[in-house]
Amino acid sequence: MPASPSTARAINDRLALRLLQQEGPLTAGRLKQLTGLSRPSVADLVERLTASGLIAVVGESGEQRRGPNAKLYGIVADRAHLAALDVRTEGVSVLVSDLLGRVFAEASAPIGDDAGTGPAVEQAVALVERVAKEAGADRLHTVGIGVPGLIDPVSGELRDSSGLPAWHRRLVDALQERLPRARVSVENETNLAALAEQRDGAARDRDTFVLLWFGMGIGAAVVLDGKLRRGASGGTGEIGFLPVPGTTGLPSATDCGGGFHSLAAAGAIAGLAAECGVTAVPLAHEPRAAALVREAVDGAPSPAADRFLDALADRVALGAAAVISVLDPGCVVLAGEIGRAGGTVLAARVQERLARMSPLPTEVRASSLGGEAVLRGALLTARDRAQDELFAPAR
Repeated sequence: MPASPSTARAINDRLALRLLQQEGPLTAGRLKQLTGLSRPSVADLVERLTASGLIAVVGESGEQRRGPNAKLYGIVADRAHLAALDVRTEGVSVLVSDLLGRVFAEASAPIGDDAGTGPAVEQAVALVERVAKEAGADRLHTVGIGVPGLIDPVSGELRDSSGLPAWHRRLVDALQERLPRARVSVENETNLAALAEQRDGAARDRDTFVLLWFGMGIGAAVVLDGKLRRGASGGTGEIGFLPVPGTTGLPSATDCGGGFHSLAAAGAIAGLAAECGVTAVPLAHEPRAAALVREAVDGAPSPAADRFLDALADRVALGAAAVISVLDPGCVVLAGEIGRAGGTVLAARVQERLARMSPLPTEVRASSLGGEAVLRGALLTARDRAQDELFAPAR
């Protein structure tokens, strides 16, 4: 059944807006080429989008050209301001951008374990308000938040977890109360990192891959056929609970101790470094385990560093092989502060081991977005949500 005229107009408008977002300002003639629409159809959509305040004339395509076809049209980027938050156990990072993703202000603040739930929430909310003010944002249209916890796939809310500070759950509600006109959404940090790597990072050429996150905790994000997979309860990727050989016990429903977490999380990696005789002085705000991996990779070559990296690659490959045997993703991205510190050196060692352990060909890549992956993912989801609403046809 052919689309109705109103549906066809809505589809054409969204297509034009996406092109303007991806390509930058375009002339009507260039829009005609890229969309395949007729000249009258392009003229109509330009008139509609201009009247709605979504696009505006931002220049001309050449000094010698004149007339309507020479006008450059671009998205009115300040139609909406967006905020992205990366919420960690020990603090918060915030940035504010426009509709095109141009960052106007950003800041981070530590939040100590002894702050208390109320003061911790107030610190985080005040940071968001301060960054928004510095960015010149009178109000925030959409706020995207990344957290180290499980998200209920039905409600979209952060689930209760004894392993996370109480202020994490309170923060989402507090932001919605303080910013009643903003659309506030929350997502697992590993999932956001995967979305960012898929859109702008190491997995740009892959529609199926797994991102493994190594930090204070361990997690995985699964992208199959271009879509993020969450599972029935939102727990896809909880590989810290994966039973593996080499631990002193088995994990339980409430404790990942004895699972893959006990082999490859930050605490276990620090212990492994000590066994191998690797030491390091952390940089400012650098986690100790990440500093140890960085020193082994970038420092002076030594038998101790080789032993440490080989043993670490053995551990990472053990968990990765289990994921690969079930999903066959073809590509694994190593992320989190440990994956970032290990870079291509660790990735190559893991890939070599997987080639021996599994018949399924798998490329192992290091994250190319590093510590910005979660914030980038939170911003991308905020932009998508804002654009879905703003670019929707008038009813």
